[in-house]
Amino acid sequence: MSHVVAVIPARMGSSRFPGKPLARILGLPMVEHVRRRVALSPLIDEVVVATCDREIFETVTAYGGRSVMTATTHERCTDRVAEAALSVNADFVVNVQGDEPLVQPSTFEALLAPLEREAALPCANLMSEILTDDEFRNPNVVKTVCDRNGNALYFSREPIPSVSKAGTMIFKRYKQLGIIGFRRDFLHRFSSLPPTPLEQIESVDMMRALEHGYPVRMVVTSHPSLGVDTPDDLARAEVLMGKDDLFPSYR
Repeated sequence: MSHVVAVIPARMGSSRFPGKPLARILGLPMVEHVRRRVALSPLIDEVVVATCDREIFETVTAYGGRSVMTATTHERCTDRVAEAALSVNADFVVNVQGDEPLVQPSTFEALLAPLEREAALPCANLMSEILTDDEFRNPNVVKTVCDRNGNALYFSREPIPSVSKAGTMIFKRYKQLGIIGFRRDFLHRFSSLPPTPLEQIESVDMMRALEHGYPVRMVVTSHPSLGVDTPDDLARAEVLMGKDDLFPSYR
C-alpha cells in the first residue's frame, strides 16, 4: 500500500481575506475543519498543516494536530507544501488548500487512483463542473480545459473556453479544485523549477508544470466544493456546514 500524506498550506496574509485560516465556521477555525475532514479518509495516513504563521501553528497543535513552520518567502502554496513534505516519508503528497472547509474525504479515492495506476504520471488534480454563469465569470474561480486524455491544457481565472465563440455549441465548464496529488519526487522537482510567465500571469501554480512540459491529469468529482476567498464565501460556507452530514462526526 502506498503511504499518503496530506499537507494543508495555510497563511494569515491572504490579500483577499486576511486571517481566513482561523476564521471560525460554527465554532471551529476553517483550517481545523479541513484538517479533520481530510483525516477521515482511510487513504490518508497523515495530515500536516504547513504555515509560516505562529498563530496557525499554535492553533492546530492546540487542537491536537500536526503543524510545521515553513519559510515566509513562498509565493506559491505548492512550494510551501514541498518544503513541509521534506519532513515526511510518503509515496504521494496531497496538497489540500486550507480554504476548502467542505472537502469530502471520499474524493481522495478518485484523485489517487490514476497515480496508483500509471507509474509515469507525476500528478493529478481534482476538478468539478461549473454550474452557474456567475461562477464562470468569477476571477477567484480557476477554470480549466483538458485534452481528450483528461490532461490539463490550460488554467485561467478568465472564462475558458470562449463563450462568445462557442455559439450554440453545448459544452461543460470546469473549475480546478485546490486538491492536488503529487508523487513525492515530482513535488520536489516541481518546487525546484523556475516560476513561469503564465504561472505568474494567471496566478495558478499548476501552470508551472504545464509550461515545463509535465502532464497534469484532471479528475472529475461530483462532490460540491466551496473555496473560501472572501467573507461572503465564509458566510455561504457556514450555511452549508449547518446542513452537512459529515460535520457532526468531527465537531
